[in-house]
Amino acid sequence: MSELKPDQARRAIVEHTRWLAGSAAQAGPDAAVPTAPDWTVRQLVEHLGQTQHWVAEMAERQITDPTQLPTEVVALPADPGEWAAWLDRSARRVVAALADEVPLWNAAGDGRTGVEFWRSSMLNEAVVHGFDGENAAGRPPGVDPDVAAALITNHFRMLTSPTWAMQVPKSAEALRGSGQTLLWRATDSGDAWFVERGPDGATWQPGVRTADATVSGPAGSLLLILTRRLPLTGETGDVSVVRHWLDNTAHVAG
Repeated sequence: MSELKPDQARRAIVEHTRWLAGSAAQAGPDAAVPTAPDWTVRQLVEHLGQTQHWVAEMAERQITDPTQLPTEVVALPADPGEWAAWLDRSARRVVAALADEVPLWNAAGDGRTGVEFWRSSMLNEAVVHGFDGENAAGRPPGVDPDVAAALITNHFRMLTSPTWAMQVPKSAEALRGSGQTLLWRATDSGDAWFVERGPDGATWQPGVRTADATVSGPAGSLLLILTRRLPLTGETGDVSVVRHWLDNTAHVAG
């Protein structure tokens, strides 16, 4: 199973944030974002930069109590010409804040440290919203297979985390089942994720096993299908199992 080193994740956050800045400059602030249809490019840039600054402040203050989370957000510059520098600052601030292992609240409540959780979350935000920006600008997307595979793992960790039922109860309830199985198989990174829906909810484990349905493709494509940025392709077996999963998993970035 692909695992990114912390420095790889931090570099990717900065890189994908920079790509979003370039896409935003090309598309223009008022351009629609087809993969996030309620947003304009301006809102996309604002969301990513503000989220990075917010998480950076939380990490800098080493907040472990969710009742003490930051309440202020950093304003987006009015001049689009300043957005690239603003995004660069937000990305570098958050990777610096998450560079060392410090006490920090983990919103998933799983076995990861708070820093590990938020580093994965910030990578997910930068990569998926970076794709949104590329899509808006008509630029070809690019996601490193190992980065995409790590984010797929993060996706399944989130959906099966202790707090998912509290955060998104409709999703957690819908993912209960009677043994339906689903395999996601990356053709480039060599990773695979086996998902089973049981009476107590969904579980997952790495590796290849026989499943009711299989979705195969490059890791980047699988990530974007899972986050509902690309249409479903590469499926075999009982497609209804795949459709059910996609229709009832709300872990999308933003």
